[in-house]
Amino acid sequence: MFAAIQPRRLYRQVADQIRTLIESGKFAVGERLPGERELAEELGVSRPTIREALIALEVEGLVHIRMGSGIYVTGLQREKPVLAPAEDLEGPFELLRARSLIECAIAEEAAKVITPDHTEAMDAVLTKMAQTFNSPRTSIALDRTFHTTIANIIENSALNRFVGELFDQRMTPYFEKLASYFESPTSWREAFEEHRAIRDAIASGDPARAKEAMRFHLQQSQLRFSRSFDEDLESEKGRSAKGGRNGNIKI
Repeated sequence: MFAAIQPRRLYRQVADQIRTLIESGKFAVGERLPGERELAEELGVSRPTIREALIALEVEGLVHIRMGSGIYVTGLQREKPVLAPAEDLEGPFELLRARSLIECAIAEEAAKVITPDHTEAMDAVLTKMAQTFNSPRTSIALDRTFHTTIANIIENSALNRFVGELFDQRMTPYFEKLASYFESPTSWREAFEEHRAIRDAIASGDPARAKEAMRFHLQQSQLRFSRSFDEDLESEKGRSAKGGRNGNIKI
């Protein structure tokens, strides 16, 4: 019998390539991997894809990310990791792009039907959010509530459920690991101000402004997760010439 052929997420293909090199001894335990920029150029993929692949490998215990220093091999995989992602699990950046497409349209529609009660509901969430910058888990829960509160304005239960389900996909070990490097009280304060701008735009009944405020917020969310793991190292060395690894990594 033939097995069904299924497409694989690009970041999983990248992770598999790097894993194979580690397991074959091309990269020894304790050795630093090529930087994000070099990996992206050799593989012909984006740096966010590289970042997602490296996060997956760190969760599996194969590499350790040291911010401002690089990515280091920590050991060989002895057995299939319990937390290995399903083949159809989207990466964090893919999820954020999907949310942007959907939630911008929802914000635009919400501004057309906003009522004082809806505005009061958004305000209630924002009041709680303003007190939780130092509590990541509480902030995430309120972040979800804010976005589903906006979806609820247009009274479409399918969209409300979908927004919640998309948000919940960030509650994976992979997204949480990525967030652990980039989320902080400062980043949550920035997100709060963006949420407040969304609230003001929707409450004003201006669909175009509401759509743009949501787009800006989700775009900034992507940017907050987009700092290179070896950014400090790159800033010191610039675009250093590639070593002798060209051709070792291919898709």
